Order: sequence, then C-alpha cells, then structure tokens
Amino acid sequence: MFQGSIVALITPFRQGKLDEEALLRLVEWHIEQGTHGLVPVGTTGESPTLTHDEHCRVVELVVKQVAGRIPVIAGAGSNNPVEAIEYTRHAEQAGADATLHVAGYYNRPNQEGLYHHFKAVHDATTKPIIVYNIPPRAIVDVQPATLARLAELPRIAGVKDATGDLARPWTERQLIKTPFAWLSGEDATAVAYNIGGGQGCISVTANVAPKLVAEVQNLTLAGKWQAARELQDQLIPLHQAMFAEPSPAGAKYAVSLLGFCSEECRLPVMPLSEATRERIRSAMQALNLL
Repeated sequence: MFQGSIVALITPFRQGKLDEEALLRLVEWHIEQGTHGLVPVGTTGESPTLTHDEHCRVVELVVKQVAGRIPVIAGAGSNNPVEAIEYTRHAEQAGADATLHVAGYYNRPNQEGLYHHFKAVHDATTKPIIVYNIPPRAIVDVQPATLARLAELPRIAGVKDATGDLARPWTERQLIKTPFAWLSGEDATAVAYNIGGGQGCISVTANVAPKLVAEVQNLTLAGKWQAARELQDQLIPLHQAMFAEPSPAGAKYAVSLLGFCSEECRLPVMPLSEATRERIRSAMQALNLL
C-alpha cells in the first residue's frame, strides 16, 4: 500500500485562515498527476503551527476528497503520547489509511522511551503506523534495533527515514524480515535510498513537480535505475532550492507560481528572499513547470 511518491502536502492559507478550496484543488491535481499517496498535516503541512481544529479539519477534507483513490497517511505525531493518540484516533475515524508519527522531539527520550511511545500509539489504533525518524529536527534517533523491535508490532508498517544515512535501509533489512515499508524522507537521496531497499519517498518536491517525482519512483520500482538517475539529475536543482530557506516556504512559493494557492506560511517561517525566489523560478523553468 505504501510506496512510490507520497506527497508531504502543504496546508494552504489565505489571510491567516485555512484555504479549504485550494486544499481540495491540490488533492485533485496530485491524483491527476500520478501521485501514489498523500500525507496531510506533516511538518511540511505546518503541523506545529496549526490549531487542533485546523489539524483535524485538514485530515477530514483530504480523506473525503481522496475518496479511497490513493492512500492517505495522516500526520498525527506529537512528543506528547496523549495528544498523539488523540490525533491518531481522529484520523482513524476520519477514514485515513494510516498515520505518521515523529520520534519524541524536545523531551529527548532514550530508546526504551521511544519504543514505549510508539507502542502506546500502536495499541490505541487499528490502522498502520509509519515511524518518522528525523534526528536533525527531533534530536533523538530511532536506532535500527529499536525500529526492528517496533516492527514486531503488527501495525508498525514502515519508516519515513530522514536520517540522511544511506546505510540505514541495508542495516534495518538485516533485522526486519516481516513486510515493512522503507520510505525516504529526503528528496535528494530518494533514488539512492531505494537502491538500498526503499520503496518510495515522502516528498516535499512532489508538491511542485508531482508527475516528475512520481515518474522517478515508478522507474526505481521497475528497476530502471539509469533512467531514474537521469531524471533525478534534472530534479536535483529543484530539490535543493526547496530547502534553501526553512520549509515549507519554498514549496509554497513554488505552488503559488502554479496558481494553486498563496505562498503564505505561518510564523516563525518567513517569506523567501528574492534570491531564493529566483532560484526556485529558474529550477521550475528548467523543468518546463512554468
């Protein structure tokens, strides 16, 4: 179920409020462009600065609009397991196919604490869970042995790996022998990650170039590595431009150029510099996106 290009979906705003019409247009566009799945209210969806009601509303809108056509993995993570369970139960009731849960940022649990955090969420739902391992943001790292221990739980279905360590899928596959989804959390290394056993990417760049990112993933899934590398070579400038300044400012600006929504982000994410805007425009023009 969880493979290919899975978009870490932006949350459109207009004058400080959730732009529901823009969100629904984006969902339809992604399905038309061949996107394999959607992650609403992840970090790229500005989950840290959404209100509780906005978080729930975005999940409800996306699930309803998708209507079962592609998987929806709802962001439900928190360093507070009580809140994580609440968001997970809401996503389940809304009809999401799975939830995405980040490792415990700020309170910095040890490996045993990480295991029991994810287990508590696991035990509170009937839906699959994707573990989001992103040490650069969360400080803590879900080590391979801990991930393998989690994979023994029946609803821990995969990992979003944003460690930047391309040895991880090789190491983890030595320890995990049950069905498991290895998903890259980094656009620039997604092809290399799939060589190591990955099956997809939860992608920021796919907000802007969904058809091209989906094609890269289709090529890797078909074992057409040379063609995948050549297309990835073309996408690298856009991948890099997306993170020239704090995300999702880059993705939102790029999507605004496509006419789907405003570039508005919530503080503390700031508007882009003119230099970065030009860099994004140039990368998009080189890919014939504009």
